[in-house]
Order: sequence, then structure tokens, then C-alpha cells
Amino acid sequence: MKNRRGLLIVLSSPSGAGKSSISRQLMADDSNITMSISATTRAPRPGEVDGVHYHFLSDAEFDRMIEEDEFAEWAYVFDHRYGSPKEPIKEALRQGKDILFDIDWQGTQALVYAFGHELVPIFILPPSMDELEKRLRGRNTDSEAVITGRMHRAEREIGHWFSYDYVLVNDDFDQCLSEVKQIIQAERLKKIRRPDLPRLVRQLVERPNE
Repeated sequence: MKNRRGLLIVLSSPSGAGKSSISRQLMADDSNITMSISATTRAPRPGEVDGVHYHFLSDAEFDRMIEEDEFAEWAYVFDHRYGSPKEPIKEALRQGKDILFDIDWQGTQALVYAFGHELVPIFILPPSMDELEKRLRGRNTDSEAVITGRMHRAEREIGHWFSYDYVLVNDDFDQCLSEVKQIIQAERLKKIRRPDLPRLVRQLVERPNE
């Protein structure tokens, strides 16, 4: 497709439901999909590169961007602030690039307010809470207290499922990934994302005066 506008693809889910794995595979399979680079006030971790993994900002710089309305959304996460700068998102849309967001319900609502129909919100459900807990324990990275906290938070997050345009159940990874890809392909074909269509239609219906 020529001159297609980009998509803002949101994948939300409770921790352990599979959104991170689906995100990685989407980007591996489709070079036109890239992850949004968030700004954050936390310090870089070993191996993280500024401008690649995050935009690392001081508290003062983050405050300035909030005051000048430069974020599409921002929030506190574990005592640090994270936000999505507007300008890179707008430029990606103009260039027909698809940007992937791994954010929660509140961040999704902020993006809906900022970008409206440009957004494709997808929520990933686990097949059951027992399976979700099994996946969290299978990581062998979290303490019992952390797992309990994640399960309580999952219940709250699942309660916002109705705010998303698409809701999928990740009981089979390959099937769920395929469904996400089908959603993206269908959204790419919508007329609102194809500015070349009005010109084509005019060419089809207009005839030289006889």
C-alpha cells in the first residue's frame, strides 16, 4: 500500500498473559512494526542505551515536558515516571510506520484522547487465573509476595477489558499471535489510513467531456 498512515498498536494484559512475547514476535516478523521508546526518570540499567531502550531524563526535564504538553501519556511506575513523547509518534504516523505500545489501561485511555482513531487497542486475556499464576511461578524470578501482588493487580486490569476494541484469549501462543496479525492487517486496510483512495476514486469516476 502506498502512502498509508501508520498505526498505534496497544497491547495490554496482566503480567504473565503473554503480551511481551507477542510483541517481540510481531517485531521479528514485521519490520514495519517498532516499539515505542518511552521517556523515563529512572537511571539506565546495565546494557541500556539512551535513545534505544529509553529516553533517560532528569526530573526537571520530565517536568518541563509535562508543562509543555509534550507527552501523549505518562504515569508513575514503581516510584519513577514513564511517558510517551508525542512528536516521534506523530512523525511515525506520517511515515506510515506502526508503533507498538506496552502500556496499561490508564495509558491507553490517554492515547485514545490524544490520537483517537489512530489507535488500535488490543487486550490479551489469560485462559484462566490458575494458568496465569502457573506462568508467573514458572518464571522462577519473583518472590511469593510479588506473585501475590501481580495476581491482585491482574484482577484489576482484567476489569478494564471492555475499554479495548479487541479482546483475545492467549490459550495458544501461535493462534493468539496470528489473531493479532490479522487485526493489524485489517486495520492497515481501513480507508481512514489510505489517503491515496480519494484520488484513485476520482480517477475511476471522472471521464473526459465528450
